Order: sequence, then structure tokens, then C-alpha cells
Amino acid sequence: MSIKSIFAIPIAKRIRKRIYKWADQPEKTQEKVFKKLISQAQHTIFGNDHNFTSIQSYHDFKREVPVRDYEALKPYIEKILKGEPDVLWKGKPLYFAKTSGTTSGAKYIPITKASMPYHIKAARNALLMYIAETNNADFVDGKMIFLQGSPVIDEKNGIKTGRLSGIVAHYVPKYLQKNRMPSWETNCIDDWETKVDAIVEETVKENMTLISGIPSWVQMYFEKLKATTGKTIHEIFPNFNLFVYGGVNYEPYRNVFEKLIGKKVDSIELFPASEGFFAFQDKQDEKGMLLLLNNGIFYEFIKADEFFEENPTRISIADVELGVNYALIISTNAGLWAYNIGDTVEFTSLKPHRVIVTGRIKHFISAFGEHVIAKEVEYALKEAVARTGITVNEFTVAPQTNPENGLPYHEWLIEFENKPKKMNDFAAKIDTLMQAQNSYYYDLIAGKILRPLVITEVAKGGFQQYMKSVGKLGGQNKIPRLSNDRKIADKLSLS
Repeated sequence: MSIKSIFAIPIAKRIRKRIYKWADQPEKTQEKVFKKLISQAQHTIFGNDHNFTSIQSYHDFKREVPVRDYEALKPYIEKILKGEPDVLWKGKPLYFAKTSGTTSGAKYIPITKASMPYHIKAARNALLMYIAETNNADFVDGKMIFLQGSPVIDEKNGIKTGRLSGIVAHYVPKYLQKNRMPSWETNCIDDWETKVDAIVEETVKENMTLISGIPSWVQMYFEKLKATTGKTIHEIFPNFNLFVYGGVNYEPYRNVFEKLIGKKVDSIELFPASEGFFAFQDKQDEKGMLLLLNNGIFYEFIKADEFFEENPTRISIADVELGVNYALIISTNAGLWAYNIGDTVEFTSLKPHRVIVTGRIKHFISAFGEHVIAKEVEYALKEAVARTGITVNEFTVAPQTNPENGLPYHEWLIEFENKPKKMNDFAAKIDTLMQAQNSYYYDLIAGKILRPLVITEVAKGGFQQYMKSVGKLGGQNKIPRLSNDRKIADKLSLS
């Protein structure tokens, strides 16, 4: 054990104590964040447009500031892009995090001098919380890899612009620089397949102890390592003991990862986004991630099943309940105000406040009024493969509203590592689990409006080929678990 790892443990325990101090006072913590945000943005263009000087309470805020998505915020973003200062936040942003939009083309999410440190601190604290709980800091002595987008930064009217993961790469602390992989040159490779090949070549003989990234792309890295060496990841990296991930639920990937790795390893789930770093897993044996109430973000929540109503009820952290699916609304020190990030969450604990990500407010299936969400399909698949030899690489679900024969149905497009011997029995097991979770779906099946789900097998590598075909292979991109149309399903059906 090195001096660095020895000192990490007492530092981690001090940080944990500070974190739980504000977590134990959720309403007070959020009130403090709220007042600071309003005060510092009073004299911005947005603040003037929305009477920030008159806002004294959350009630006032709801009256003056409607919930917005990116399209509604875009006129303010365009002012910043033209060079205007003091639009959404004081001065100009340090960066624009460029993300792929579906209806608006590229999105430019501001990152400010005030907000940038919170992205870095949250990632650091996630690791420190793990060290504090387990007293395991051995991973800091080995090599760490963060599978991420290119750190190459462009400029748009004087503001640096890039992918969030690439921007964050410029802020890796000095004490981690010697341990960090891949090399800067490899990280700058734009083509994902070429980049992964280069990462394999650089890392295969290194002492890798921590690996981080979106599960689907880490899986690609692991598979290339195995193909290159003929060994499991544990045999290649015997000291690899911590997997850090975010972006999608790990459970659908767990079986295939354990087979690729050759043993179980600890994991830490993160909930980062261009708009802010919202939560991280604070305990290995607790379900959910600690919501970061002291991270420059004021949170609001709208029940997902009320979200598309004309005047849905907006609530603060004071009024959330367990087991309710909420759309997550944020106001931040990057200048996002009552902003709908598109994710839905559910609280698993209120002391402290922990959440799981249940899906996307626009990623659901309700072609027949069934209101199926990502959490339900992921749970059903996880339970169906439990205690079997079946391994799933990737999947997505879409409605088939106009089948050639019979009733409409939900089509599950699944890429198997090794498939079930009786596909119909496997499909029936998933369907039973779906009906048990979702009463709307049950009623539609029982009423013979829908037939039970149908599985379509996707060829090996089919999902990667699809992502490559739409220019979204690698980085922060991921396949939606659910679609309310067949844009993805029809292309995958042909693969």
C-alpha cells in the first residue's frame, strides 16, 4: 500500500462526514442553494425577464418561471452564442457541452466557472465515499481508465465547446495524471472502433485497477481484450477491482460482465450529465444513488404520469415520496432554470435521499395506453435471465402496431450472447413479469387488445452496427431501452 492510498482513507472519512451532514438536512440544504442561485442571477437577462428581484420563496419561483426544455430555452442560448454576456448566468460560460438533440439538432449546454468545479468534486467524492465505506484504496496505486469522448475542444464565438467527458478530461487532478489511461493521443482519436483498438494495445500489459465508462462501450473494450489475449479480464488485470459506470442501468449487463471479467468486482454508479452531476452511489449495499443536494443544483419534481397535463404539480425535495416516478427538473449555477433534463427518477430512500433512474420522460411505450417505462422492462429481463445460462448483450423494445397477422404487440429486440433453448418460454416469462408490474399492460393483454410480447433476435454486433450507422458509436451515446415508434426497431430487424 502506497503513501497515497494510506492517506486516502482518513481524507475519505472526513469527506463522508461532511456529505452526510448536508444530506441529513435536505430542506435546509436546498433552501440555501435556491437562495444563492436566485441572488446571483438577479441581474441577468433571464433574471430580469422573470422578475428574480421579486422572488422570495419557491412559491414565487413557480409563479415566475415555467418549466422549460431545451427548445424553450434556446432563444437565450442563441444570445450567448452571439456573444452576449449575463444572459442565463453572470458573464459568459466557460464551455458549451455539445450534446446530440433529437428535435433541435446539436444542443449547447452551458458550463460556467461556478458549475465546473461541482462536476469534478462529485466524481472525486464518489470514489472517496467508496474508500470510506470499504477501507479499500488499493485502486489508487494502479492504472485507471476512463472510456470517454475526445478531449479536443473547439470554439463557438469565443466559447470553448466539446463533449462533457472530453471537457472533464482537462480537469483530471494532478495526483491522478500518472495513473490515468489512455494516453492523450489515443483519447483524441475520433473513430470509436479505432480508439478502442488503440486503448487495448496501450492497456493490455498495464496494472489496471479501476475501469470506468458506459457499460455498453466498456463491454466492447472487454470483448476486444478477450479476443486479443484469449483470457478473461481478471486474468489480464488481476488487480482490477472497481468498475465505475453511469448513463444506463448496469443490471442488464451484469451477467455478461461477470463472465467477461471472470469474477465479481465492486461497482459505483454515477448520475452525471452535461446539465449537472446529480447523484452517485454512496453505499455498496443500498439501492439507489445519493442525490447531491449541495451541488449547485435546485431540484424540482413532477409526477411522470402528470407531466403532460396542462398544469402539472411541481414539488421540491420537501414533498417527494417513495416509489413514485418523477420527471426531474433542475435549476443550476450554469444558468438552467426549471429545466426538464428528460430523465425520470424514483426515490428509494428519504433518509438520506437516494434515487434510481427509471428512464426518460419521452422514452416509454404507450401506443395503446400501457405507460411502460424503462425500469419495468429492465427488471423483467433481469428476473427472466436470473439463475439461467442466458446472457443478453443489448436490447430495446418497441410497439408493433400493424402486424401482418393477429393482434398488435410489444417487440423485444434482443442481442444474445447465448440464447435460450426455448425462446417462446423465455418470452412468456418476461411477459408475465411485465404484467405483474404494470396493470395497464396486464389489462390490455387480458382484454385481448394486445398479444403477449414477441422477441426478435438481433445478430451479434447488430446494435453496434446500428449505432455506427447513425453516427453514435461510443462516447456517451446509448441505445434507448424504449421507443414509442419503430425508427430503431425497423433498422435492427433488418440487421
